[in-house]
Amino acid sequence: MTTTDTLRRGPLAVLLTGTFLIVLDFFVVNVALPSLQRDLAAGPAALQWLVAGYALTFGGLLLVASRLADRWGRRRVFVLGTALFVASSVVCGLAPDVHTLLVARLVQGASAAMIGPTVLSLIGDVYTGPQRVRALGAYATVMGVAAASGQLIGGLLIHLDVAGSGWRAIFLLNLPFGLAVLLGAPRLLPDTRLGTPPPDALESVLLVGTLTALVLPLVQGQSQGWPLWTWLTLAGAVGLAALTAVRGVALRRRGILPLVDVAPLRARPVGYGQLGQFLLFAGMAAYFLVLALYLQDGRGLGPLASGTVFTAVAVPYMIGTRNAARILGRLGARAGVTAAALTFGAGHALLLAAVMVIGTGGSVVWLVPGLAVGGAGMGVTLAGLVGTVMSSVSPQHAGTVSGTSSTLQQAANAIGVALVGAIFFGRLRDGMVPAFEASLVYLIASTAAVALAARLLPGRTTATARATAQVSRASA
Repeated sequence: MTTTDTLRRGPLAVLLTGTFLIVLDFFVVNVALPSLQRDLAAGPAALQWLVAGYALTFGGLLLVASRLADRWGRRRVFVLGTALFVASSVVCGLAPDVHTLLVARLVQGASAAMIGPTVLSLIGDVYTGPQRVRALGAYATVMGVAAASGQLIGGLLIHLDVAGSGWRAIFLLNLPFGLAVLLGAPRLLPDTRLGTPPPDALESVLLVGTLTALVLPLVQGQSQGWPLWTWLTLAGAVGLAALTAVRGVALRRRGILPLVDVAPLRARPVGYGQLGQFLLFAGMAAYFLVLALYLQDGRGLGPLASGTVFTAVAVPYMIGTRNAARILGRLGARAGVTAAALTFGAGHALLLAAVMVIGTGGSVVWLVPGLAVGGAGMGVTLAGLVGTVMSSVSPQHAGTVSGTSSTLQQAANAIGVALVGAIFFGRLRDGMVPAFEASLVYLIASTAAVALAARLLPGRTTATARATAQVSRASA
């Protein structure tokens, strides 16, 4: 190994550690929810906010943070985001009550928004040519591993109960790794500044306001009996979304690049592909939430056993992403993504059938076919949608579309958790099995909606197959 090799790997290690932490922290909390509920007397709305709140601030501030990083310096924003992430993680781990934990969790999401987009930008600053391709592949791999292993890692940490930390360990784990990133970043990363104009304040407020107005009533509505303010807020969200789009058009006419650019969405594969991504993510995060509650609160599994069951989803998911290019190359984007989404839905249907038979008893082996089929369909669907969108966008719009996709994914995570949480906790008074069954019915419907969106995608194209192959290799 030469000195040059070591230096080239150093920046990537710093960036990928930051990436792993922010992705892990979205998924790792699922397996800790029952323990949190008992220790802090957290209600249903609080549990939903612990998941949805992170996604809300992450998605709502991602585009703003990306623009500020280009203006103030990418390394500076990355370091500041990491410092805030570490600090808020420590507060989460030491939180004496659920309110402190919720506030810290929102700050975690906001700091993740500062880390996520700057990682990709800094990879582009450090690496060129084939090295950049390999670095991006490693980036996507780390994201996939963090998402797939989050529940297992969380379960293991809670099971080990180091120094009596219990669920707090899932947050305190970020401290040593975050400090390592903070020590390495100033020495190994460049501080590129493009001098771009700051984000438009009005557009930024409208964007965050839209997402908040959507998620807030969905999370709080069920526990409060859906008062009038929840419906007025949801209606207001529609108006705010329209104003956000209008503001973006007005900025573009003045020669200013908006945070949310609707121009690329006019291309059919891009618009419908992003719609499919939104619908997919509106089901994925919610799926992991209710599955964790069913396994632990319903079946009485411990965090480690629950996390282990999640591998029945994670392993087929990784296999699905690895084989997505071959499947879509043979069938085309339209037929391939449609079939994959229906497979994902079939996994939910199998899981529903198993739960209807065994309830909260019987062997967890009965759950494995549904989990495995769903995981495989999920992997192919995600890789196919991302590949279709990115192969259909022009180079000058690639960065904007990528940022919009990330924002939509996080917004969908928050909205999906809120929707399914309302369904699940609304039926919980009838028992765990009816609550989980009702949630699975929603999830089957959401994957059917993904399949319908996929029917509007183009058929077999070389560009789509090539882009999907890149996503598949990177994710696997």
